[in-house]
Amino acid sequence: MEANNRNRTLALAALFQCVEGVTQIAARGNVDSELFEACINSILTEDDATPEALYGGIDKLRTGFRVLMYQLGASNLNPDGKPKDIEATRYAVNLLYLEKKLANDPDMFQSLLKNIENAQQQLDFFAMTHPNMIARLAEIYSTTVSKLGPRIMIKGDQNHLANPENAAKIRALLLAGIRAALLWRQAGGNRWKLIFSRGAMQKEAQRFLN
Repeated sequence: MEANNRNRTLALAALFQCVEGVTQIAARGNVDSELFEACINSILTEDDATPEALYGGIDKLRTGFRVLMYQLGASNLNPDGKPKDIEATRYAVNLLYLEKKLANDPDMFQSLLKNIENAQQQLDFFAMTHPNMIARLAEIYSTTVSKLGPRIMIKGDQNHLANPENAAKIRALLLAGIRAALLWRQAGGNRWKLIFSRGAMQKEAQRFLN
């Protein structure tokens, strides 16, 4: 994949979209179905010709572009007048860190890929967002990425977090977040790009939204 600002913006928007899904479940016990399906699609699809193909098209990342714009903005308020979500930023940073650890552990990375390949074969029997598929992806996250540490502690309503189906969706979204973090690195993303290219990525995100 070409290392350019366009692809870095797509990858970071995808990461923030996964994080947004996590925060929605933690706060209200459900998640926007289109947002969720796009994130899960990035794990299970074999169409990786372009970054946007992983998510079913650029329009499927609209939530991610919006979140990226206000999370990277200079103002402490998002367009709705609400404070920036510090937890969302923490989740995103932790996912970038875990992906870097995964990249430095070839055995764990190969184990992750093998497990995902096995999960893809289950698509012959289950829809992409069927509870059985989500439970399988959650298990993959728990037995691979989560073992690398540190664990990402999710804050929210404990009634929602304690629900097994919600917990599985959160872990599946975190796995999708790792996929997005990998895209970010493949597109040339790093800490310095995150610091010094914020404005350029915001402008790119706005172009996508338009």
